[in-house]
Amino acid sequence: MDLSTIDDLEFFDHLARARSLTEAARTWGRSVSAVSKRLSHLETRLGVQLIRRSTRRMSLTEEGRRYAEGAQGLLERRHDLEESITARRGTLKGRITLQCTRGLGRTHIAPLLGAFTEEHPEVEVDLQLTSLPLDLARTDFDIAIRVGELRDSRLQVRRLARNRRVVCAAPSYLADHATPQSTADLDEHNCIVLRENQHDYALWRFGADGREIVRVDGSLSADDGEVVTDWCARGLGLIMRSTWHVAPMLAAGTLVRVLPDLETPPADIFALVPESALTPRRVSALIDHLGEGLSRRLEHGGARARSDEISELIPPPAW
Repeated sequence: MDLSTIDDLEFFDHLARARSLTEAARTWGRSVSAVSKRLSHLETRLGVQLIRRSTRRMSLTEEGRRYAEGAQGLLERRHDLEESITARRGTLKGRITLQCTRGLGRTHIAPLLGAFTEEHPEVEVDLQLTSLPLDLARTDFDIAIRVGELRDSRLQVRRLARNRRVVCAAPSYLADHATPQSTADLDEHNCIVLRENQHDYALWRFGADGREIVRVDGSLSADDGEVVTDWCARGLGLIMRSTWHVAPMLAAGTLVRVLPDLETPPADIFALVPESALTPRRVSALIDHLGEGLSRRLEHGGARARSDEISELIPPPAW
C-alpha cells in the first residue's frame, strides 16, 4: 500500500490499532522509517505528539487517543455515505484482509476468493495463510477463518459450515489389522498424530460434548495435515481429521471411516470479524460467498451438510 494514497484519518486509524510501528509497517508492506516519517508529518501539521513510540512498542498520548477516537467516528460516517452511494450501483470495492490456516485455506478458501474477485473486480483480497493459532486479541484483519471450538471473545462470529473430526484408515491398513470396534481398541493400533495449533492432538475426543478423551500413540506424527493424511492413505495407521479434508477421500473409497457409530464433537468452520459498529458491505458479501461456497464444496465432497446449517448465525451479526 502506498501511504501517500490514504488520508491522515485512515492512516492514524490503522496505526492506532497496531501494537508497534513494526507491526503497522509489516501490515502495509512498508519500512518502519516510512511509517515513522508519515506519522511525524501528521504530528507536525497538528502541532502535538500523538504517539510515544519505539520499534517494539508504542502508546497513544492523550491527544493521540482523542484523535484516534474522532478518526474512527469520522471514517465510519464517511463509509456510511460511500456505501449508500455505491450500493445503488451494486458495486463492491476496497481491500479485504483474510487470515486462515494453511490446509483449509489452500483447499477451499483460496478457490472461493478467486471466484469472488472475478465477480467483484474492484475488491482486493489479501489472503494470509498461517500454521499458528489465531490470536483473538488481534484486529489487524477483516475476516479470520477458524476451525473448531471458539472461546469467549469480542469478535463477531458466523458459522460458515458444519464440520467434525472423524477417525479414518486406508482399506489396506484394515485388511492387515482388526477394525476397531470401540475406543478401547485404539490402544492396539498405530495412530498417526497431527501436531497443530499448539494443541495436544494425541488426545482424540468422542461424544457430542467431547468428554470422552482417548490418548493415542503411534510411530508417526507431523505438524502438517497433508502429510498425516498421505501416511494414512498409504496404509500406515489411523488418523483423526476434519471432514472438510477427508470427505472426498471417504467418498472415493481411498479412506474408510473407523468407529462410524461413535459421535465426535463438532469442529465447525467459523468466520470471525473484529467487533465494530459497522461491517463493510464487501466484507459481509464475502462472508456470504464463503458460506454458500463451502456448502457446495463440502456437499460435493461427500459431507452431508444442510444449507440451512451452513448459514447459521451465532449470534445474528450486525452486517
